[in-house]
Amino acid sequence: MSDPTTARGAIALVADGFTELPFDEGPLADDGPIGWPGYSAAHARAAARTGESESVVCGTGSVDGVEAVLVSFEFRFLGGSLGERTGARAAAAHALARERRLPVVVLPATGGSRMHEGMRALLQLQVLARESELTRAAGLPQIAVLRDPTTGGGWATLGAGSDVVLALPGAQVAFAGSRVRPPDADPAAYTAEAQLAHGHVDALVPPDALRAALGRWLSLLTRPAEGPVAPPYALGDPGAAPAASGREAVARARHPDRPRAGAYLDAHFTLREEISGDRCGGVDPGTRCGFGRLPDGRTVAYAAQCGTATRPAGFRTAARLVRLAGRLGIPVLTLVDTPGAANDAEAERSGAGSAIADLFAAVAGARTPVTSLLVGEGGSGGALALAAPGNTWTTPDAYFSVIAPEAAAAILKRPPEEAGATADQLRLRPRDLVDLGIARGVVGPRPVSPEDVRDGA
Repeated sequence: MSDPTTARGAIALVADGFTELPFDEGPLADDGPIGWPGYSAAHARAAARTGESESVVCGTGSVDGVEAVLVSFEFRFLGGSLGERTGARAAAAHALARERRLPVVVLPATGGSRMHEGMRALLQLQVLARESELTRAAGLPQIAVLRDPTTGGGWATLGAGSDVVLALPGAQVAFAGSRVRPPDADPAAYTAEAQLAHGHVDALVPPDALRAALGRWLSLLTRPAEGPVAPPYALGDPGAAPAASGREAVARARHPDRPRAGAYLDAHFTLREEISGDRCGGVDPGTRCGFGRLPDGRTVAYAAQCGTATRPAGFRTAARLVRLAGRLGIPVLTLVDTPGAANDAEAERSGAGSAIADLFAAVAGARTPVTSLLVGEGGSGGALALAAPGNTWTTPDAYFSVIAPEAAAAILKRPPEEAGATADQLRLRPRDLVDLGIARGVVGPRPVSPEDVRDGA
């Protein structure tokens, strides 16, 4: 196995046919831009020790058949630190990606900005941020694979600023490096595992699985479907009669055996990869977002509620997904299924209102078509935020309501036993939703094909 602790080892771990970008800056002269005593000699020693002329290696390679620009850091070269030459090389790599319409894969292992160059080094963070933004504006995906360590400005630009952030297990990942933290700081907070738990990393991938995982991500993000996509087929009982009343519709949507989002995702896609977290410190396990491959090989983005009360982190993650899909030209499918937004005190402290508002804005301003399917409960604004205006469909075992019948009865000062009658009055059945213009139609089961008959389906 290639060694992920070196720049070229990390490249060999994930890519074939690497072609390096040529750089010939020559020996460092005059101890650098601020005349740091002994810097030229230290730079030369780092070059002799590592065989590299700078802390970053850039070029192109094939990751499981997808051509990409790779930017890999050499930590043994002055701690993988960012100096002026580092910034210039990364900028050239991004420019090549935009010229050739290639995705960018960053493999950081860095301690941050190079002190030997002072503020001239720190300014490279602005350079990197601008290059990343130009590549983002060009509609090209950026994926970071965080190695050990990824700290300081490298984490705060090329790492955390990427569209998808993967990390090697056990890697040190933090803005604060190990020597500049409070003496009583918990070391576990500065790890890839902690960043994943708090919504800043999408997945941990061991070295032996990295090439395949990165190849799946690149293939998904570079092969968009042509939207708007059709809603999935219904997975419930195909022989069930339509709900005769509002209370029956609610009961069917709440039935524990009713198909959930996971079943719809498995049936609709042949391959999936998921993003995780809202990049604001939160993860909602009841909201699943990612990219899936259709049987024709094209990609659709998805955001799915899983039947639980949606937390602020879930709304923010869905908004992140919709905006990322828009930048990459990928149509979106949303699966609506929630009794409503989480209404506990912690949800309010986490900004439930602003998170819901942000998702409404993301869907309203989506740059690619959004298709929505109501697969279970549609509870108030927490469900509507994920529904596509004018392109929402429903399954037979679902309901959509301005508010849950029990809450509606309470607001109207009715006794709890009148919740069923209130459900009837709310006109929340699938057929009602179509008649009211809320849903475009009620989806049916997948038709049985001759192949299915031959296979015994």
